Amino acid sequence: MVKAVVGANWGDEGKGKITDMLAQEADIIVRFQGGANAGHTIVNDYGKFALHTLPSGVFYGHTTSIIGNGVALNIPVFFKEYNEVVSRGVPAPKILISNRAQIVMPYHILFDQYEEERLGGKSFGSTKSGIAPFYSDKYAKIGFQVSELFDDDYLKEKLQRVIQTKNVLLEHLYHKPLLDADELFKELVSYREMVAPYVCDVSAYLWQAIRDGKEILLEGQLGSLKDPDHGIYPMVTSSSTLAAYGAIGAGLPPYEIKKIVTVCKAYSSAVGAGAFVSEIFGDEADELRRRGGDGGEYGATTGRPRRMGWFDCVASKYGCRIQGTTDVAFTVLDVLGYLDEIPVCVGYDIEGEVTTEFPPTCLLEKAKPVLKTLPGWKTDIRGIKKYEDLPENCRKYIEFVEEQIGFPITMISNGPGRNDIIYR
Repeated sequence: MVKAVVGANWGDEGKGKITDMLAQEADIIVRFQGGANAGHTIVNDYGKFALHTLPSGVFYGHTTSIIGNGVALNIPVFFKEYNEVVSRGVPAPKILISNRAQIVMPYHILFDQYEEERLGGKSFGSTKSGIAPFYSDKYAKIGFQVSELFDDDYLKEKLQRVIQTKNVLLEHLYHKPLLDADELFKELVSYREMVAPYVCDVSAYLWQAIRDGKEILLEGQLGSLKDPDHGIYPMVTSSSTLAAYGAIGAGLPPYEIKKIVTVCKAYSSAVGAGAFVSEIFGDEADELRRRGGDGGEYGATTGRPRRMGWFDCVASKYGCRIQGTTDVAFTVLDVLGYLDEIPVCVGYDIEGEVTTEFPPTCLLEKAKPVLKTLPGWKTDIRGIKKYEDLPENCRKYIEFVEEQIGFPITMISNGPGRNDIIYR
């Protein structure tokens, strides 16, 4: 059976923990899009980890971790992360890398930095990991697939060709040093040596795994609202963050994805620029940020303080619908235990009209939150294992959110650890 774990909102929903938890039952975990630009924070018996490209199932001896063809693979970053995990006592994970995955080139990272610099105040708030230039090249058909690393003559010829266009931009738009094809070739040969033991035809491997009845978990990065088609364009990422893309980014038949677990936070947070209707500021935001997550709401990749807001029913209902949600995992509920009252955004007021449907970006910029206040439960809920044992106001909060978004909340996370979970 194939399950997907994806985000309902802007990313940072707690997908790493949910993947880590569901991986106990899985045989194979697949990353199917994105690169090292966002991170998943995981707390388990080995310690606390921020993973960027490694799938969140690497902590189990029985799982195989796969980098799918849809991933932006930064080879040195991937192996640095692999070595760090192993150096901290985690048994060496079984890794497979798709021969069709494409490589983040050293110049993608440079172009990402140069472009953000050039845009100044109009920048996209990129993590400068080379992701937008990588996907631009992929769709302009000048990217490099892992399989191409194994043909020297072909590689040299293609590098010469691609670098020509890059150097024009470097010289005339950015006024930066030019690229050297021979140096790049040497670097790519070192990449080849790193990946060679792990490369395989992932799509064929997964096809066989399905026929053998294996449990496969697709791990998404970021969330619905960062999808280039369905998110807050242009303040989005450059690859699809939706479960449907899991079929493409892993090379699976779409009808095999039977369960879509969409992870949703009990409040809102976002890293990076873009419309964020339920955002809060000042002391109120500072307190929620400080108490939030495990050790505060700061980006797992950038360390940037996340922007904070109340739970947004409009964005979350839309985010779950566009994912094709079968189950909602509701995370960081324990964080809200300090509040007397908890505001929830139940609608958007756009120029005097109230809507509960999520609008395109040009209207989103004009939206003001319509808030409803629910009573808090004023107690610590960590350690509770049964839904019935939660305080009444806490259950009412969950049930109110569930009714507003229209999808079943079947898992509730009430702490950072692997076992801080309530099944419903």
